[in-house]
Amino acid sequence: MLASMALSVQAKTHDIQMTAVETDIVIDGGGEKYAAWTFNGQFPGPVVRVTEGDTINFTLTNPATNKNPHAMDFHAAEIDFLKNYRAVNAGESISFTFVAKKPGLFFYHCGAPPMIQHVARGMFGAIIVDPKDAKVWPKADREYVLVQSEYYKNPNDVQAMFDRKYDGIMFNGGIFKYHPFVTGGGKLDAKPGERVRIYFVNAGPNEFSSFHPIGEIWDNVYESGNPANNLKGVQTYVVGPGSAATFDVVVESAGAYPLVTHSLTGALRGAIAVLLAGPDAKPAPLMPMVPWELPASKTETTPPPGH
Repeated sequence: MLASMALSVQAKTHDIQMTAVETDIVIDGGGEKYAAWTFNGQFPGPVVRVTEGDTINFTLTNPATNKNPHAMDFHAAEIDFLKNYRAVNAGESISFTFVAKKPGLFFYHCGAPPMIQHVARGMFGAIIVDPKDAKVWPKADREYVLVQSEYYKNPNDVQAMFDRKYDGIMFNGGIFKYHPFVTGGGKLDAKPGERVRIYFVNAGPNEFSSFHPIGEIWDNVYESGNPANNLKGVQTYVVGPGSAATFDVVVESAGAYPLVTHSLTGALRGAIAVLLAGPDAKPAPLMPMVPWELPASKTETTPPPGH
């Protein structure tokens, strides 16, 4: 009883507000833009991070300037679908509350019809529910969130989405976003010997990911990010659409270690993120380069003098 009271005192309440924003997003190092539908203008949406047992008061606003209904579905919630995940029209908002009862890594996404299009256009993200007991797994030295999704060149071609005719695979809303040997690409930094934790979500909407670290082996894989679901010494792990897993890797020596989907048609069309290990690695955010802001010369044409 005393332990239960202590846990309830420690639990927090989070007021989380998101806005549906229909906007163009840079999706490659050459400055190509995509007519995305987003949460808060980000592709993927903001990472939500809470602790097991916390309460989330959530509000989604769909501004009158939008053209489409939007919604929110949190895989970390255990609440009524019809009441809480319904679509709201432009100019409306919706609010609901849930308790994050289970630790793990979960997908969130828009559920407005056609849901396949809303997901393909970027309305998704990750919610991390940290375990209330941090000692249930090793402490990470560095953490990243990677969200895989399919790129459809024509975002209005819903039939292509049903037919799985995608034009590329993205990590965090970009083609080769974390590939330093590609124009405009960045990287994921780490120091040798660090435990790097990758929170990996597959947004789909259709394709499975076969997540693999080239030159390394996953020390631990946690299905759905739950510390209780612990696999050790895994070469490649399959994450289906709408699912997630947390991956730990300890890179012993300096060098480049590409993180890829081993479904090679996906990797070679954009789903490569290079983990670059070196002694001078700087701290980095959970989702580096989100949004992807390229120099002006990459995103717009400067007219010649006199024009």
